[in-house]
Order: sequence, then C-alpha cells, then structure tokens
Amino acid sequence: MSLSFRDQSEVAATTYAPAARPPRPGRFPVPHYLNKYYWWAYVHPLAVRFWERQWLINLVLLGNYKKLDAAALEALGDHLPGKTLQVSACYGSLSTDMAQRIQKSGGTLDVIDILPVQLENLRSKLWPGAPVRMQEMDSEHLEYADNSFDRVVLFFLMHEQPDGVRDNSLREALRVLKPGGKILMVDYGQSSKWHPLRYLLLPFLRFLEPFAVKLWYNEMTEVMPQAMAGRTWKKTSYFGGMYQRLVSAK
Repeated sequence: MSLSFRDQSEVAATTYAPAARPPRPGRFPVPHYLNKYYWWAYVHPLAVRFWERQWLINLVLLGNYKKLDAAALEALGDHLPGKTLQVSACYGSLSTDMAQRIQKSGGTLDVIDILPVQLENLRSKLWPGAPVRMQEMDSEHLEYADNSFDRVVLFFLMHEQPDGVRDNSLREALRVLKPGGKILMVDYGQSSKWHPLRYLLLPFLRFLEPFAVKLWYNEMTEVMPQAMAGRTWKKTSYFGGMYQRLVSAK
C-alpha cells in the first residue's frame, strides 16, 4: 500500500527513534546563503564528516564548547518532560546530552533542519530508542501548530542567518512555544573591547561568518528588536562576552 506524503508525515509523527530516517532529501532547496557562505561547513557531505569532531568544535569555540553545552543544559534543567524542539541540528554533543535528560524525564525531542545531511549526521550519533524525531523543515516556516512545545532551543543558529531569515526563525520559534514555555539561545555575543582576541579574531571570523558581525557589535535585542520585544530576556556572558546565553520564559 502506498502512502501520500501527508500520510507518511502522520506515521512519522508517532515514531521517536533514530531508525526512522528523515523525510526524503530535496524537499526544500538549499537556501542561497547556505550554499554561498556555508557549503564548506554544513552543506557538503565531506564537510559534515570533517567537522563532526568534538575536539574540533571545541577548538573553533576557543575551548568553550563544554562550558557552553553545560550552560545550555543548566538553563533547561534536569527534568525535561513534555516536548522540546531544537531548531537546527548542530555539531557536538548537545543534542545527545539533551536527549538523555529528556528520555529520563519521559519527554520527546524534535530536531528540525533544512539540510537532510545534517539530520543524517545527528541520527548517526543517537542510540536505538532515543526519544528523538528528526524532520527536514525550514526554520522560517515551522510546520507545527501554535503553542506546540514546552521549550525551544536555538544553539549557535542566529549568527549564521541573514537579518530577515534570523527574524523569521525567532518569530516561528516563539509561535510554536507554549505559554509559559522556555526559549533558549546560545550564540556569539558582544565581546568586551578589552578582550585580547577581539581584534585578532574578528577580521578572520568576519570572512567566515558574515552574518555574525551584528552580534559581535550589538546586543541581540538591538539586532532583532521586534522579534524579541514583549519578553524578558536573561543574559549570561561567557569568555569575556564573546559568547552569550539568552533565556526567556513567559
């Protein structure tokens, strides 16, 4: 018996297991900015194989990955029942760390990404029976109903997106968040002027991360004033302000 794409989605929605493969490749075209600026980091399969190394991601973050991973988990808490959404798969152990806590709490984790290769990479890191559902989806147009999730996580996503895309992604993340739910962002921040690496790294990072410039020189609330308005955001800075954690619950 053949199933329509809608039927397949409904069946997949009941299955939280790494054995359930993401939706078919090519459902969405790769966004122009990803092809142009990040093909070497996220798009090409060889790039994924190269970058998925914990020590390498830690090196890119100047030895701060473990601290930032721990900061994200601390903000979420030990008990994570209900539904958690991670917008964009990411390298490193954060997704699996969250999944372990979520499994102990009887909850579920949805991870969406517009790149099937990233979802396949995440699937390779999960264990049989992990409470994780992976779906190919555009962060600007989440295919979830309003008020669907108890918490939403955006880990080093905002700095990779152009202004309009960034705003839409955050608005969508807030739309699917339940009233009283928690949204967590971890990303680059406005580093202190005295930071010894500021003037050495920023020109180099400007070339590799062209959309991150605003986050290095402005507060997130200045970068996305409308999308972030109406909520109280608690900011914690790390490594001289080069990284930040923003948490909001309402």
